[in-house]
Amino acid sequence: MSHAADITDMSICEIQDDNNTVAAGELTPPNVYARPKAVTKEDFRAFKDEIREMITSLFSAQQKEIKTSATTLLEIKDSNTNIEKAVSILSAQYKDLNNQISQLETKCKEEKERVHLLEEKIESLQIGSRKANFEIKNVPRRQGETKEDLVDMALQLSSTIGGNLKRENLVDIYRIRGKKEQRNTPIVVETSSALLKSDILRLSKIFNLKTKGKICAKHLGLRTSEDTPVFISEQLTTKGARLHYLARDLAKSAQYKFCWTAYGRVYVRKTETSPIICITSEAQVHQLLLNK
Repeated sequence: MSHAADITDMSICEIQDDNNTVAAGELTPPNVYARPKAVTKEDFRAFKDEIREMITSLFSAQQKEIKTSATTLLEIKDSNTNIEKAVSILSAQYKDLNNQISQLETKCKEEKERVHLLEEKIESLQIGSRKANFEIKNVPRRQGETKEDLVDMALQLSSTIGGNLKRENLVDIYRIRGKKEQRNTPIVVETSSALLKSDILRLSKIFNLKTKGKICAKHLGLRTSEDTPVFISEQLTTKGARLHYLARDLAKSAQYKFCWTAYGRVYVRKTETSPIICITSEAQVHQLLLNK
């Protein structure tokens, strides 16, 4: 027994650190571990050198990243500065353009008002130049019609309605030129006075009210198409004729009882007691239609 105990003790003492094997009979007692190897100064120094190299490498990489980031930040800063400058320039240009647009709008408004005033002046001049004129509309055209034929028509018309128009009262007379398909274009009669023109218009209206047949081609001395209706009216400007057309349409649509022209102007009236409205623009007609 004493000998066996010595063998056991010796087996335990002869355990090798490197491979944890037991020399005698390879017996491994429970709870018995190999003793760790002792750390030397060289090992510690190598460990410190390794850590230092790792830190140096990491620091170097971080430095590179910082430099790259710094360069990028500078570029971004420069880019932002350029953008701010560009925005500032654009803002200044925008303000200048706004000012220019505002000035142009003001100038355009002034020009429109000036054009409107000029148009009104031209309209007034045209009305003034036609104040002694009247038109005979829908008169059949004669074959080889001459100015003398037109004079005879005007004088015959005056005689029929009881007027006092004479040859010496005629400044000019002509038929308005139109398209080929428009044969019966209006005849313009220029008289020597506005009073004479007004008298012809007044007598024509009275004649149409009293006579069942009203004025037609035979009352102008024509022997062909005698029953063709003929209309007597004052000569309007292009704008006046357009307004007269719209005013007649207004009278039908909005039930205006009266629509007439006087001295180149167009008038409408809803009833006998309603105020007289002078039509001066198409916009006014549209507004009256909306207010019906």
